[in-house]
Amino acid sequence: MRKLSKLALSTLFAGAIAVPALAEDGVTDTEIILGSHTDLSGPVAVWGVGASEGARMRYDEVNEKGGIHGRKIKFIVEDHQYQVPRAIQAANKLINNDKIFAMVGALGTPMNNAVLPDQLAKGVPNILPFTAARAMSEPFHKLKFTQFSTYYDQVRSAIKYFVEKQGKKKVCAYYLDNDFGHEVRDAVRDQVKAMKLAVTAEATVLPTDTEFVAPVSKLKAAGCDLVVMGTIIRETIVTIGTAKKLGWTDVVFVGQNASYDPIVAAAQGGITEGFYSGTGMPFTYIDTASDEIKAWAAKYKAKTGKDANSPAQYSYVGADIVVKALQAAGKDLTRAKFLAALEAIKDYKPMFPGPVISYGPDKHKGANVSFLAKVQGGRWVTVDPNLSY
Repeated sequence: MRKLSKLALSTLFAGAIAVPALAEDGVTDTEIILGSHTDLSGPVAVWGVGASEGARMRYDEVNEKGGIHGRKIKFIVEDHQYQVPRAIQAANKLINNDKIFAMVGALGTPMNNAVLPDQLAKGVPNILPFTAARAMSEPFHKLKFTQFSTYYDQVRSAIKYFVEKQGKKKVCAYYLDNDFGHEVRDAVRDQVKAMKLAVTAEATVLPTDTEFVAPVSKLKAAGCDLVVMGTIIRETIVTIGTAKKLGWTDVVFVGQNASYDPIVAAAQGGITEGFYSGTGMPFTYIDTASDEIKAWAAKYKAKTGKDANSPAQYSYVGADIVVKALQAAGKDLTRAKFLAALEAIKDYKPMFPGPVISYGPDKHKGANVSFLAKVQGGRWVTVDPNLSY
């Protein structure tokens, strides 16, 4: 009897510890909890707000139809104001207090880089972050998935384009002195070296800077004929405006996905006219869009009171990918099944014009293609739909 009792107790004890081990954070009988840390009130809030609202719109559409296998999506967004310490606090809350199932659309290269080590160690997937940094997909990790080409890809491809097709020889780097800017700088250095040239000059700025005469003057004095910019919206507009005020017009400025925004193209007084940028997905202007996209844009404006910007379009696509994977994962939802469902997505075509997205067991970067666009008449116009290096 004693032996049987010990066996029974052993079995019961094993069962007791097995249940928590199998339980998934962020999944209940009625909810799937997703989280995101982003900028809602800082220097790139126009991105964070648009991205959050675009994603929430897709999740709300799903919830209005009853959810996914009987579960509603709860989307919790925390404001980090584009500050690393706040991002760490926000991620800790989402992971440890809210017990999210996955981090989706987290914004900012420095913020994601600071958060990811602990996040991945706790088994929380990082899905389609709102940054095109290489670190989001490299090195390969089973919990990391991205959507489009990287800043690194876009910059190297753009330099190759301008050197080969426009004969540029004096390539310079102008970038924010943070993780994001350093990736752009590294891409400039690597591509120039690959083309047997040398970087003519480099200049840095800070996200808090308001005056750019000194760094712009430095590059002008160096005779740069191509300035590759690792900047976002405000710095891009003010820098180009500063160059024009200094009479520096015989130079090409080119950015990447972070400077590819309709706000940049439509800057007051046509300041950015002629500016180029690489991107992973072109922005769709609603007045020339399909009826389906026009209906989507009208719905977005009715819901938010704002016109949909590029982050709203990108994140709606990202949220739709998440929804498809959650649906395919089935009612018995686990992170393992969700990740396997993401890996099974092939030839996904977004509602908006852009690259076809595919994943696989050893491919967690959705698309590699880069586009080159130019500001013409206050709008982005694609000049090369298939950049490579």
